[in-house]
Amino acid sequence: MNFAEKLYTLRTQSGYSQEALAEQLSVSRQAVSKWETGPTLPETDKLIAISELFNVSIDSLLIDSINLNTFESMDRILVKFLSSARDMDDISEELLDIMRDGVIDGTERLKVDEIIKTLDSVARIIDEIRRKMNL
Repeated sequence: MNFAEKLYTLRTQSGYSQEALAEQLSVSRQAVSKWETGPTLPETDKLIAISELFNVSIDSLLIDSINLNTFESMDRILVKFLSSARDMDDISEELLDIMRDGVIDGTERLKVDEIIKTLDSVARIIDEIRRKMNL
């Protein structure tokens, strides 16, 4: 599922119209429509607001939308990295909570799997930055 599909699903499941979501995010209804039909992605501050509004990580919004290719600008790659990196504090806290009792139960195992996917996504972005910088 790409970002557009995820946003549409989150919005409709939460009972928001495009207009109501636009109002919450201080954007036009047309902006929300463009995000949901796929031609554009929101700016970083709006991604953060969407993440907070629907209580989902930015990675979970973008993970299937991240398509690092050779034509992508360095600015865009860095924006993706910064969006992903925002969740690193939360990941650290979650890992500490999981490790406190020394036993990883089924629910915690699922959370660890999610964390690993997030970290893999960040690693792919870092690799693309290295490649673009010829490091």
